[in-house]
Amino acid sequence: MPESQYRARQVGAKTHEVVDYNNDDSRPGKPLYIMIPGGLLALAVLAVIVFVAYLTWFDESLKQTTGTTLIALLTPFYIGAVFLFSYGYELYNIPRALRLTAIIVFFTVASVVIVAVLFFVLSNASGGKSGSSKSSSKSSSKSSSKSFSSSSSGGASKSNNSPVRSSGGGVTHVFGGGGPVFVGGGTTRVETREVEKRVEVPVAPRSIDCPFCNRSYVPSEQEYACPACGAATPKNLIEESQAPKE
Repeated sequence: MPESQYRARQVGAKTHEVVDYNNDDSRPGKPLYIMIPGGLLALAVLAVIVFVAYLTWFDESLKQTTGTTLIALLTPFYIGAVFLFSYGYELYNIPRALRLTAIIVFFTVASVVIVAVLFFVLSNASGGKSGSSKSSSKSSSKSSSKSFSSSSSGGASKSNNSPVRSSGGGVTHVFGGGGPVFVGGGTTRVETREVEKRVEVPVAPRSIDCPFCNRSYVPSEQEYACPACGAATPKNLIEESQAPKE
């Protein structure tokens, strides 16, 4: 087999040499017939490996054990496809093809690691911003809850003045708002009495301030633990949150 006159990094001249060799019927072999399928297969397998890595470590929809196993199974296919490409590219020179395969695989792994780290950093940065807006929205809803609990009282009384008429012994009694009224005229008397009815209004739990980090929260909504520092809510603060406001 003739040895290539160009190095692998001389892409333009090297590619023309491979094409000329492939079109020369006097030379043995057709390097493009293994170089092109090997390159396409390597790209396809690499895309699948990157997709599996994304599902495993970023989207987390695939278990790490399953993702690692799939990547381990696909890696030999990728290396084999890269070797086929290098074997045709180096005009059937096995030592040079092995060296080119090692270089391509090394740079591929380095590129994937760099892209993965950058993607992880950017996703964490965007996640922090969305977490801040969620926290702001949560604080706003807690402030609304606190305003509602402040406007509600522990109990409210409602008076209902209803006239009650009764008669007995020739005297008629009418009870209503404004005190008793007696209507004369023989043996007939009308009396009005005030009837008072109490209606209990439920009290919404109030927010309290964490004694450790001063974070305001409603204990019953946070499972009786501070959402900021995780400290358990003291018993006296739980009772203060549930007690009606004076």
